[in-house]
Parts: sequence; C-alpha cells; structure tokens
Amino acid sequence: MASEARSLSRPRLFLDTWAWLALADRNDPWHEIAVETFLAFKDDLQATTDYVLDETITHLFMRLPFAHAQQFVDQIWTSQQQGRVVVVRVTEAVFQSAWRNRLRFRDKPDISFTDLTSFAVIEDWRIPYVLTGDAHFSQVGLQCKVLPG
Repeated sequence: MASEARSLSRPRLFLDTWAWLALADRNDPWHEIAVETFLAFKDDLQATTDYVLDETITHLFMRLPFAHAQQFVDQIWTSQQQGRVVVVRVTEAVFQSAWRNRLRFRDKPDISFTDLTSFAVIEDWRIPYVLTGDAHFSQVGLQCKVLPG
C-alpha cells in the first residue's frame, strides 16, 4: 500500500550521478552525508534518469570491484520495481529541452548533456530537491534545493 501511494505522488528527490556514486562507494569522501540525506527521503518517491544511470553504471564498474558494483545496480533496479525510485526516460521532448538549455547556458560549456537532461526533468516534474555535489545544479537557477547544501 505504501508503495502504491508513493508511486502516485510526485518525486521529491532527484538523484544525480554524484549521489549514486557517493552512496555506492564507502571510500567516497561524501558517502556518509549522501547516505544521511538519502535516508532523510527514504519514505518519499525519488527520481533519476536513464542518462544518469548510464553515467553511474559506467563509473561504478570502473571504480568498484565488479561484484560490489553489480550488487549496487541491482539494488537500484529493485528500488524501481518496488516503486521507490522512478527512472525517467529521456524522451525526444526532454532531449529537445536539454538542447535548448545547452544553447541557453553557453557561458557554461563544461555542463554535461546528461546534466542538461536532468535539469529538464527536474523542471518538468517540479522536483523540489536534488542530491548532488555538482555545482552546475546551483548555477543554473533551478527551482529546487540542492543537497547537501
């Protein structure tokens, strides 16, 4: 029942690649604060994108032992199946919005296209919080609170 109610609500927390990597890697300097923040939202619906997961999976398998990376990714899939995490697919509309953001933020050429798609999803879904250590999320005027802050 709780997962049914969760799936009907709007996500409250967006997880960026930075968040997934910090959560997965106990040696990451931000691991403890990422876990603490993540747990503060454990009863809320969380969101990420397929582009973010693409980056995450790539970096996890480069950074961690294979079995640990696989177990962590399996936990993400389980969370998705249980309705705790929504994996938003980058559609043509999201892609085009990200492209418009690329043109808009011409003064910030180091923002990844993945981040630009994340900005589009956060704005479109009106997600109030994002877990990231990526300063770009604070620099572009998103209407959300960047955590840890």
